[in-house]
Amino acid sequence: MSDGTPTFSGTLAASLAGYGDAPCIEFKGRWLTGAEITGYVDAIDAALRGAGVPDGAPVGVVARNRPPHAAAVVGLLAARRWVSMIYSFQSPAAIAGDVTALGLAAVIADREDWTEPVIDAARRAGTAGIAVSLQPPAVEPVAGLESAGAGARTVGSDGSSGLWVLTSGTTGPPKRHRIPSDVLAHTVLSVSGGTATAGDPPELMYWPLGGIGGVCQLIAGAYIGKRIALLEKFSVAEWVRMVKTYGIRRSGLQPAAVRMLLDADLPPEDLASLDFVMSASGPLDPEIRDAFERRYGVPVLLAYGATEFAGSVCTWTPELYREFGAVKRTSSGRVLPDTEVRIIDPETGEPVPTDHRGLLEAKIATVSPDWIRTNDLASVDADGFITLHGRADGAINRGGFKVLPEAVRRVLVSHPAVRDAAVVGVPDARLGEVPFAAVETIPGCPLPAPAELMDLVRDQLPKHCVPVGVAVVDELPRTQSLKVSLRDVAAMFRPD
Repeated sequence: MSDGTPTFSGTLAASLAGYGDAPCIEFKGRWLTGAEITGYVDAIDAALRGAGVPDGAPVGVVARNRPPHAAAVVGLLAARRWVSMIYSFQSPAAIAGDVTALGLAAVIADREDWTEPVIDAARRAGTAGIAVSLQPPAVEPVAGLESAGAGARTVGSDGSSGLWVLTSGTTGPPKRHRIPSDVLAHTVLSVSGGTATAGDPPELMYWPLGGIGGVCQLIAGAYIGKRIALLEKFSVAEWVRMVKTYGIRRSGLQPAAVRMLLDADLPPEDLASLDFVMSASGPLDPEIRDAFERRYGVPVLLAYGATEFAGSVCTWTPELYREFGAVKRTSSGRVLPDTEVRIIDPETGEPVPTDHRGLLEAKIATVSPDWIRTNDLASVDADGFITLHGRADGAINRGGFKVLPEAVRRVLVSHPAVRDAAVVGVPDARLGEVPFAAVETIPGCPLPAPAELMDLVRDQLPKHCVPVGVAVVDELPRTQSLKVSLRDVAAMFRPD
């Protein structure tokens, strides 16, 4: 029995209803009202009931950054269902594989994603299919998938709800992580910083909705009642349009997006409304950060989080930046108020002293009563600021010598013709594993020779850190969330 305390789902439902006829989501220059978004939500709910999908049964969303998909995710959570995110940028065969493996009662996908392989997989799994679109009919059953099979799983029938959200898949196939609804309040806090209000400028969202970054932004914005400016994917022109049109004051940016905006050499007045930008989801080179701040006069505040923490662990705030920004340039910020962090020795598991490196562990009471260990190497200073030093599981064991990819990468990007770089371990019959690198060059610069880049590493690091090869490319392969795909980098390696 409820004790009268508002639930996350209840608050989300009330917030969604509160938009009414006011603007809710902007997409491609048009505002959809709250009534239009709840129209999607109601139509999806009616379609699920018409398909015989029981309350609480898990539903998948083949997520695209479009209003119907955003409405589906928020509406399903508000209705206390489990939502399993499925990446839309996979091949039809891969989406079909997810549908087969997940055993869902229903799947919601854009009309264009209901391909024959996906329909066949849903039919075999007994999964009901619902197609959504920006064009009429907005919501309709998929022919042949009008009803859920009798064997549809109902793991959420105990009244629980939440998300099965995807990791980015930079080092291997994306994994799903379970985030119950009662943990999502922490997600809202970690994204909004606890200071955002419904009256602020819109939440600017472009990170892929299937992953933790995009879905966190969406849920936080809807929970608070903010307007949401939604981009299907990041582009400099569209991002700048949103910032200028709506006077955006804060925006998240991946390191690659920071670099793209810097390369665009925009007039500083284009970004004049911004109080700051947040950069997370990977290391941002200090040189790029400094150049961005000099060019545009906009502070870049770093943050660190992970899918298993349902949001951020530490972050910078404008107040911290004013006090410590000049002296702690490599730090990812201070631990959030509801979070504990410790750094442990990888071998003994014992805490290490201040400023010493080790594996980062965090404990967030709403997420888990236990310490959650990461594979991130970090240190904490006397002021409680966390600095990341790369990933322990990314270390390359070259015949017993450890190579940290980020150390090699930092040397490579110091070359004046290199914009970005990635370093991965590749198999070697004699040494077990050896480092291989790929570099993205700056347009208009003379192409560096692989031997020149290897000599650069040899001059600055021990010889076991020198890559066995360097691929020089115009663009590094990236995932939809703009992270470098290390699997695709490794596939570039061609042994002699």
